[in-house]
Amino acid sequence: MIFVRYEKWNQYLKFYPVTVLFVVINVVMFIIMALDGTYRAEASGAALLKYGALSNVVGFPGIGDVESPWRYLTSIFLHGSFEHLLFNCFAILVFLPPLERLLGHIRYAVLYLLSGVIANLISMGAYERAGEIFISVGASGAIYGGYGAFLYLALFQRQKMDKASRQTIYILLVMGLIFSFATPNVNIWAHLGGILGGFFLYGLMIRLPLGRKIG
Repeated sequence: MIFVRYEKWNQYLKFYPVTVLFVVINVVMFIIMALDGTYRAEASGAALLKYGALSNVVGFPGIGDVESPWRYLTSIFLHGSFEHLLFNCFAILVFLPPLERLLGHIRYAVLYLLSGVIANLISMGAYERAGEIFISVGASGAIYGGYGAFLYLALFQRQKMDKASRQTIYILLVMGLIFSFATPNVNIWAHLGGILGGFFLYGLMIRLPLGRKIG
C-alpha cells in the first residue's frame, strides 16, 4: 500500500524534500495572511487578492492588476481558512510522496506546479464562459494533479501499484468529486482541471528521456 506513511520524520525529510517544501510554503503564507488580518470575519476577497489569489474581477480598487499571470501560480499556495489549509496539507503529506519517489524531485515539482496552473487556467476559462465572478485559492488543483498521475498509473502501469493502492485512488477521486459538487464555494473546475493536467503531464513525463527513469 503506497499511501501508508511509515517513515520517521528524518526519513520523510530525506525522501520527500519537495513535498515538505510545498507544505512549509502553504503554512508560512497562511501565517503571514492571518497576522495581516486576512481571515477576520469582516475581511473580503480583497484580502486574498492582495496576496495573489486568482480572480476574473476587473479593476479591483487598491489591489493592482488582478489579471496578472503570476496569480495562476501564487494562488496555489494560498488558502481561505485553517480548515482549507489543514485538509490540503494532509493530502499533500499523505498521498503525494510516492510521486516524488517515482518521478524524482524536479519532475515531481514540475508536475505539481503545472497541474495547479492548468487547473487554474481551466477554472478561469470555465467561469469566464459562464459569466461568473470568482476568487480562487488553494492547492487542490495541484493535489488533484497528483491524483490524476496516480490514475494514469492505476490504468496503464498497473504493475507499479498494488490492488489496495489502485482501489484507494479510485475512492479518492470518486469521493473527492462528490464532495466537490456537493459543497458550496468549491472550485470544481480546479479539481477536474487538476486531474486532467496531472494525468497527461505524467504520461508525457515518463516518455521524456530526462532525469530519473520510472521503474
